[in-house]
Amino acid sequence: MKPTLVLVGRPNVGKSTLFNRLTKTRDALVADFPGLTRDRRYGLGRVAEREFLVVDTAGFDPVAKEGIVHEMAKQAEQAIAEADALLFMVDARSGLTPHDEQIATRLRRAGRPTFLVVNKAEGMNRSMIAAEFHELGLGDPLCISSAHGDNVTALMELVLETFPVDPEDEEPEGRGPRVAIVGRPNVGKSTLVNTLIGEERVIAFDMPGTTRDAIEVPFERNGQHYTLIDTAGLRKRGKVFEAVEKFSVIKTLQSVEQSNVVVLVLDASQEISDQDAHIAGFVVEAGRALVVAVNKWDSVDDYRRQRIKEDIERKLPFLAFARFLYVSALKGQGIVPMLKAVDGAYAAAMTKLATPKLTRLLLDAIARQQPPRHSGFRPKMRYAHQGGMNPPVIVVHGSALDHVSASYTRYLERTFQEAFKLQGTPLRIQFKSGHNPFATKD
Repeated sequence: MKPTLVLVGRPNVGKSTLFNRLTKTRDALVADFPGLTRDRRYGLGRVAEREFLVVDTAGFDPVAKEGIVHEMAKQAEQAIAEADALLFMVDARSGLTPHDEQIATRLRRAGRPTFLVVNKAEGMNRSMIAAEFHELGLGDPLCISSAHGDNVTALMELVLETFPVDPEDEEPEGRGPRVAIVGRPNVGKSTLVNTLIGEERVIAFDMPGTTRDAIEVPFERNGQHYTLIDTAGLRKRGKVFEAVEKFSVIKTLQSVEQSNVVVLVLDASQEISDQDAHIAGFVVEAGRALVVAVNKWDSVDDYRRQRIKEDIERKLPFLAFARFLYVSALKGQGIVPMLKAVDGAYAAAMTKLATPKLTRLLLDAIARQQPPRHSGFRPKMRYAHQGGMNPPVIVVHGSALDHVSASYTRYLERTFQEAFKLQGTPLRIQFKSGHNPFATKD
């Protein structure tokens, strides 16, 4: 097993910056705002030939008793319980604080190897800085700069030398489909993630905007590996006031782009809004496989259920390719069928389409309905082959294909989707016209 290293500390000491450097990503949001990270985030780090799991946590307040700060502290506590080693980060420029002392007291009781990391030490006298933090009683302070990379490799080599190399660490792990959970704020995305994995992995709090970052959660069910991505709720553009929320929207859109399947969560107790349609439109534009989960189904009566179904048909007709599931994330109702729909959508998105069958279907479709003429010329389509997956891309070759109408393109898309039973994924058609050798001759 790869060792699990957990970054702990008060807000704004540079935990997320170090996480990004260790994982060589920009997965964790970084800005000059305390409290930007709220959930714990996992990543895969590597130093030389050694791999390890690194966990970024929210600013830790071990004495918090209520509210969002208490929920953030619970996430940090769960990460500490999972840790093989703790990296307790403090700020060289702020010096030792009472908050640091409270955290140190808690970590001494954790019974885990703990390394005291003094961050933001660039350009400072390290021996003088370290002296102040000796009184925490957690061993010799290690001065680094996570932003500049100073002494980070030496720190990680020191941490990792306490763990023997496990040959199983070299074996690649099947990661399975990446599933992004998206929707408006407070529709139950985090509750759905927690229900799927069977623990409070992300904060589910009755306050819109609780999730700010996109949190990746690997899990396995019935031998199938998944990576769930809990995203921030997407508000209307005019309502995104805070800089932090603007970062969250960007991370959510990036998560959709990097996913294989998207689960769009709707709220059965509310009308389908323009914002729901905008989010769905972005998913379709990105070409991602899609499952729609209508949440809080247990909380509405039969009249409301009929209304929401009519509302979906009227406002989301462009999602006809997707499966709609009616679920209760809080009670776990409809979760198994939803996962089966995710599996089906992923299989459809990654399916391989044989060229002979594609060409036969194309010619049959043309025989039933020819493409309309443009400027006196009718496009001629000769053969088709697959040009990509997730979404499936079908490349049609012929002549005069630059002016194939949008309605005829949709006709071909429906033909291919029905023939190959590609439920759950959009499909793209690209037209390629052959070169006319006489086009430049008089």
